[in-house]
Amino acid sequence: MKWSLAGAMIDALELCELAQAAEEAGFDSIAMPDSVFYPEQVSAPYPYTADGKRMWAPETPMPDPFIAMTAMAAVTSRIRFYTNVFKLPLRDPLLTAKQVSTMAVMSGNRIALGAGLSWIPEEFTFTGTEMRTRGARTDEAIEIIKAVCAGRGPEWVEYHGKHYDFDALMISPAPEISVPIYIGGHSEPGLRRAARLADGWMSVNTTKAELASAIDRLAQLRAEFGRADVPFDINVSPTDVRDLGGYRELETLGVTEIRVLPWYRYGVDPGDRQGRLDSIRRFADEVITQY
Repeated sequence: MKWSLAGAMIDALELCELAQAAEEAGFDSIAMPDSVFYPEQVSAPYPYTADGKRMWAPETPMPDPFIAMTAMAAVTSRIRFYTNVFKLPLRDPLLTAKQVSTMAVMSGNRIALGAGLSWIPEEFTFTGTEMRTRGARTDEAIEIIKAVCAGRGPEWVEYHGKHYDFDALMISPAPEISVPIYIGGHSEPGLRRAARLADGWMSVNTTKAELASAIDRLAQLRAEFGRADVPFDINVSPTDVRDLGGYRELETLGVTEIRVLPWYRYGVDPGDRQGRLDSIRRFADEVITQY
């Protein structure tokens, strides 16, 4: 089992210290969220709360994940970094591929891309992108990024799709090891996208029962797409599992990596810098080293 620290809603100036503490404690990776901006008014409910309201304040720090991951990679040597999840259809895929490729090379291949669609209509409106085509554009964007970051170094790449079309070009630097791409989401289209295109799947914060159902469906879909024997990571954030026995049960379901927020586990205010660091070390002592 691999252990991932969720780096959400942490002051940007404290992230490098957080990364060093997580690496020293034995965490395998750090997950960074993506929030381009906080619209004062939104025209759709937040899908992960019972009342549809966002659970964070407008001023909550949400550093750009690519910049944050680059800074943290510069002060660490082993720990990996990935987005959870990067709102891919808001961005141009070639520009994204350039960023991911450069991060992968400069970090020593410690970068992965977790991709999602975004649920906020205003994010599409205010960035001049189209929400209606977000799924199809994400599929094409994944194919483009995979081609650029295939792990063969710089090479000629071209793409001719419905939404993106370009002739042969080369992006350099490019990694010598392929960059993993994970897909987030529990919807049927999201699960199908992960099974068909990705190197793994990432859950939202949810129960073990919900995870078991999604993992079972992923197995069915991977077989349907002829990818049952291809290595596939399953990265989850369980809300009702807190002990070693429960984590081992998740492993039997096929889970390969678990995301945690140790400060919430131990009742530490996330704004308490020292308490947060102490909770990282405590979780490592009580869980990671005992697993």
